[in-house]
Amino acid sequence: MEFCDECGSLMRAEGDVWECSQCRNVEAKGSGEFVLTQGQEASEVIDVSDSESGLPTTDARCPDCGNDRAYWYLQQIRAADESETRFFVCTECEHRWREDDH
Repeated sequence: MEFCDECGSLMRAEGDVWECSQCRNVEAKGSGEFVLTQGQEASEVIDVSDSESGLPTTDARCPDCGNDRAYWYLQQIRAADESETRFFVCTECEHRWREDDH
């Protein structure tokens, strides 16, 4: 995620630049690679650069390649009175999956 240097609002990915949703400030994107998954909004873009993802890692087995390390993050996608959803990204093949408390 990127935040505007001018007003602090969340920036949106627009082509090869970041655009502020509030003050319309425009900044160039870095050299990282950006991945959008089906149903994902541009404001939810995650930078998966060549070296470090910036996300913490944990022991989790990838259902695609069997690798036992994954990056993880939490996101509130349901009502505020329900727990967050845990998302995982394989450190080898970059396969993404989620884990709910159901």
